[in-house]
Amino acid sequence: MPLSRFDFPPDFLFGAATAAYQIEGAGFGGCGPSHWDTFAATPGNVVRAEDGSKACDHYHQWPDDLDLIRAANMDAYRFSTSWARVMPDGVTVNPEGMDFYDRLVDGMLARGLKPFQTLYHWELPSALADKGGWTNRDTCLRFVDFAQAITERLGDRVASIATINEPWCVAWLSHFIGAHAPGLRDIRAAARAMHHILLAHGMAVDRLRGMGQQNLGIVLNFDYAKAATDSAQDQQAAARWDGIFNRWFIEGITRQAYPDIVLEGLASHMPDRWQDDMPVIGQKLDWLGVNYYTRHLHAHDPAAPWPHLRHVPGPLPKTQMGWEIYPEGLHHFLTCLARDHVGNLPLYVTENGMANADTLADGTVTDQIREDFLFAHLAATRRAIADGANVQGFFYWSLLDNYEWAEGYEKRFGLVHVDFDSLARTPKASYHALARALARND
Repeated sequence: MPLSRFDFPPDFLFGAATAAYQIEGAGFGGCGPSHWDTFAATPGNVVRAEDGSKACDHYHQWPDDLDLIRAANMDAYRFSTSWARVMPDGVTVNPEGMDFYDRLVDGMLARGLKPFQTLYHWELPSALADKGGWTNRDTCLRFVDFAQAITERLGDRVASIATINEPWCVAWLSHFIGAHAPGLRDIRAAARAMHHILLAHGMAVDRLRGMGQQNLGIVLNFDYAKAATDSAQDQQAAARWDGIFNRWFIEGITRQAYPDIVLEGLASHMPDRWQDDMPVIGQKLDWLGVNYYTRHLHAHDPAAPWPHLRHVPGPLPKTQMGWEIYPEGLHHFLTCLARDHVGNLPLYVTENGMANADTLADGTVTDQIREDFLFAHLAATRRAIADGANVQGFFYWSLLDNYEWAEGYEKRFGLVHVDFDSLARTPKASYHALARALARND
């Protein structure tokens, strides 16, 4: 029998997650330009050069979308507030943007949904990107001002606030690999972004806690790193990736130190006196969000510059993104975080999901592979709880098929199918399976 909500603690929260730029439609409501608009407009960066100007038009269709969450018997909704919508130039408040999020949060509460807010899910206002974005320490100060402004408006009604979503993506994927906006491939820019994004987090926590705000956290993404072979060199390559992807951010926060295995490559490129910032970065968390999707195999590559590694295709079944399906990795991270980093701190699985080439036929979408994926990862979460991890909620990624960043509208992660021409929403079989699992007996 598939799992149900009764297999989890009585106060365990189930929900779905989205991100502002991916669903709202940046062309509406006085939203300013972001570095994702210009990244998408540059040939070769995004599939078909698609952008988020319309996306799912959640800006107008949010009541129906919240109804979908409620109809699935979910308890909470993880959403993000677009910096470019709230402050189109990165500094000046846009009343239309504030009003939109007012309506959205009130709509959640009216449906009995707990609002889990994320302040930054990657849409940096272009005016700040022009000044160097996350390579510029001043962006941290502007972020704190944004955090204060939106919290003064919403903070009395949200259940929790995450400062940053996936700092690895903000910094490494976007400044070293160059796959996301701003699309840089520069180790010095990456080192600065890796540090500044955590500094922005710490400064925002300090500011919001000083305002009396409760339940502050951050959402980190984790990727299970496995060596391609048993050789010492491949083991070291996997350890290096684990340091860059997984350890840098959590150890910066919980230990106020960065892993030596990563500083071997980044130390000479770090901002001056970066060590002085570590107490701010190490602000106490009230909870930690864990995003988990897959694992990767790593091999030593002596011909490549630091970090001297390459990814090797793995043998497991894969999603539409080419990511291996490996639920054991979620159990690993939840239990290791509890044991080695955060103790009994509340943990939430803030993202877990898969892309699939879903098709709509006769008004239905059959996605058994997603249903299996979802319940396998719920089972991994349940095992982690049994093994002592204080996991208090699970948010599926994502509610809707949406703008999947550099993949454009090509990859579908949603529980709900979206026709990107008509914008019609059609719940998939996985949506209905989850709704059944979350039904209450009252």
